[in-house]
Amino acid sequence: MALIIECKGITPKIGEDCWLAENSTVVGDVEMGNQCSIWFNAVVRGDVNSIKMGNKVNIQDGAVIHCTYEKTKVNIGNNVSVGHNALVHGCTIEDNVLVGMGAIVMDNCYIEENCIIAAGAVLLEGTRVESWSIYAGVPAKKVKTLSPELFEGEVQRIANNYVMYSGWFKK
Repeated sequence: MALIIECKGITPKIGEDCWLAENSTVVGDVEMGNQCSIWFNAVVRGDVNSIKMGNKVNIQDGAVIHCTYEKTKVNIGNNVSVGHNALVHGCTIEDNVLVGMGAIVMDNCYIEENCIIAAGAVLLEGTRVESWSIYAGVPAKKVKTLSPELFEGEVQRIANNYVMYSGWFKK
């Protein structure tokens, strides 16, 4: 069973048909939509501010979702994949986004819908990512426009696959 911890009188709210790995941690002011998955060793820590996730969000192994006390919240839209060991901190991510493995998204970043943040990219504080973009590098910059083929083949495919993968573990 996942570690689900109340903090300051607030218990995480978990939507329907979600799956949380037995060693994942979800704390405090967290709201998850439906068909979300929190994978092995991932931490979603809504102790210092709120974290809201839409439907079909997957937080992959070792990823951390956190905020800044009294300053920044995390808002994640629908159909978002946060890759292995990524860090998402105090930012907004709209619908249909892939945050690659090991990427770092800092406070006050705003990622518009239909984007890819490449593996290992570092979005510095306050970066705005425009729709249909691929950002990569340190610091991350737009490297190209996201094609419809890559959108379907990566962003959509990964989000859908993680709903399927989580089904393998549901009892």
